[in-house]
Amino acid sequence: MEWATGWGVAAALLANVLYSTGFVLEKRALGSMPAVSVREPARLLRLVLGSPLWIGGSLALAAGFGAQLLVYRTLPIAAAQGVFVSGLVLLLLLSARLLGERLSGRERRAVGVVLVALVMVVLSLSPDTDTVGADAPVRLILLLCVPSLAAGVWLYAAAERRARQPRRVPSAGVGYGVALGLLYGVSSLAVKGMSGRLTGLSDRPAAVLLDVLGSPYPYLLLVTGALGLVMSQAALQRCRVSLVVPVCTTVTSVFTAVLGTFAFGEALPDDPVRLSLRVAGALLAVAVLLTMAQHAPEQHDPPRHDPPKSPVPVDLPRGADRP
Repeated sequence: MEWATGWGVAAALLANVLYSTGFVLEKRALGSMPAVSVREPARLLRLVLGSPLWIGGSLALAAGFGAQLLVYRTLPIAAAQGVFVSGLVLLLLLSARLLGERLSGRERRAVGVVLVALVMVVLSLSPDTDTVGADAPVRLILLLCVPSLAAGVWLYAAAERRARQPRRVPSAGVGYGVALGLLYGVSSLAVKGMSGRLTGLSDRPAAVLLDVLGSPYPYLLLVTGALGLVMSQAALQRCRVSLVVPVCTTVTSVFTAVLGTFAFGEALPDDPVRLSLRVAGALLAVAVLLTMAQHAPEQHDPPRHDPPKSPVPVDLPRGADRP
């Protein structure tokens, strides 16, 4: 089991690289496109599918979901989320390098704190005592996921209304992040469920595939994939990727760690030291992300220039010529 844990951590770090690269490539591609809107999905798809850079970013994101399958088969879901949030480090570096989003002193300090949180979570792993859940009751999964999807769509619509206001309020970007976080949280639970159902695929592929198709997980992935494809584009185009993605990651991590641990029946470590490291590391990472989301500046519209004022008339001495 020790080798499996090592592969799980490596797969989680690879997923971080793929996710960060994918978001940044999509953001860069969207910067050269006309404004996109979820109200015109056909036009949105036509624009993004015509961009090789955007397609490269979407393929990186898809590969990140593939890496998650291995992660959730080898790591407890709460520990996996603690590793996933370390992707913030690469995201900030890439957004500063490729998008020109200046890295503030607060964000540089956040990078160091997240790395410390990552080390704490990794040290809390124990191949001998950690349990990895394989399945969850279907009714429970639907009870958790369907209302969460509805809440995510509603919050996204509210963020869209705020973003269309003449003077955008700062909460628009945070609203996008929360909505997408709920969407990707449901997706993470579906990936977790899929990973458990794929056991024995090489020995009896037909039976395993029928079992997968009889579960709600592939259909949840289809719904979240379609919604995420459309909804994330306007959010990335209108707001800083270093604002939307940390908020999204925070919501996804908390949602998946809390509800996933409960739904899939995974126990926390019995050893007090390991338990303290895991809980403290996860809370530390989430606290950093929340702080960044609270203080990250919005992507502002270009400054408005007032028309030049008429010169103030000056009284000339009597007899002087006027132009």
